[in-house]
Amino acid sequence: MIDVLLLWRTRRFLTRLLFSILLLAGCALSSSGGVAGGVETPESQVITPVILSIRNAPVPFTGSDSRTHLVYELWMLNFSSHDATVERVEMVADGNVLETLDANDVAGRLQPAGRRQPTGVIAAGSQSLLFVHVILANGATPPKNLSHQVVVNARGREFSETGGATTVNTRPVAVIGPPLRGGNYVSADSCCDATRHTRAALPVNGRVWLAQRYAVDWEQLDATNRIYVGPRDDVSSYKIYGAPVLAVANGTVVTATDGLPDQTPGKFPENLPIEQADGNAVIEDLGGGNYALYAHMKPDSVAVHEGQTVTRGQVIGLVGNSGNTIAPHLHFQLMNGPLSLASNGLPYETDAYGSAHHFIFPVAVRA
Repeated sequence: MIDVLLLWRTRRFLTRLLFSILLLAGCALSSSGGVAGGVETPESQVITPVILSIRNAPVPFTGSDSRTHLVYELWMLNFSSHDATVERVEMVADGNVLETLDANDVAGRLQPAGRRQPTGVIAAGSQSLLFVHVILANGATPPKNLSHQVVVNARGREFSETGGATTVNTRPVAVIGPPLRGGNYVSADSCCDATRHTRAALPVNGRVWLAQRYAVDWEQLDATNRIYVGPRDDVSSYKIYGAPVLAVANGTVVTATDGLPDQTPGKFPENLPIEQADGNAVIEDLGGGNYALYAHMKPDSVAVHEGQTVTRGQVIGLVGNSGNTIAPHLHFQLMNGPLSLASNGLPYETDAYGSAHHFIFPVAVRA
């Protein structure tokens, strides 16, 4: 009986030792990350403590700089009992390195699940999202496939892995009109590196969504480039307050919410129910799997109703400050579903200013 017990303990020790050796071997070797969708099966078996995946493939679009952009999230799961520091991430397209993020770049873009403060360290047994924004060279053709090479340091040992393979989403990018008249507008918190919208991953209805990936908060400057003149806490002090909100394309109204009060500018409201986050808002079905959200409108100004057909340029409401907002503005986003939070954000182009472009940077737009 004693010999059997000793043998069992010896086998358990050797098993643990072998796992440790494999783990260290994995720290020194690159491995092919297999995911569903036709990715090659690895020829060898190597321990990969950090698991890489893409849940929403990027949709290439042309930005206001006339260059092609790819915006997406790389999920990184640390399936080990030790913290892992991400030292480098390479985005690889069709075998060529598109862009490289060093440790400092990663530290500013890697967010632990459920948190908004970025860090370059993935805690043991946890998951983080790396928010990626790749800008292609002038004239470059969008890639067909993407994968990622990462270098991670755990317990003082450096290892590399390959994974997060995905096929680029080639769905057509919707071309729309402007949601507001006139000019001197500022596309605040717009794609692709503004943290408030682009990194607003939310757990809704049992999964994680990023409906605001390409959202814009439209604000307006007056003749002296001021957003408001007068008391900051008075909605009427703001240049954009009461401006007509326009349908950006022909479509059908999915939902129309009205009757919610304006918030006091200068601070976010407290204890606001999730169903009131958009304030007085309209969601429009543009067709082709594209839905537009117009949020935070003025009380009793929504001029359309559910099921109504609207045409491009039609006034659907007035800019206000209702819902989860700190100052009067029009929150606008395109998404792949009829729910403002439980959907994924889509890029779009607007043909309003001479050529089709999506305002990827906070810039003043003058008609």
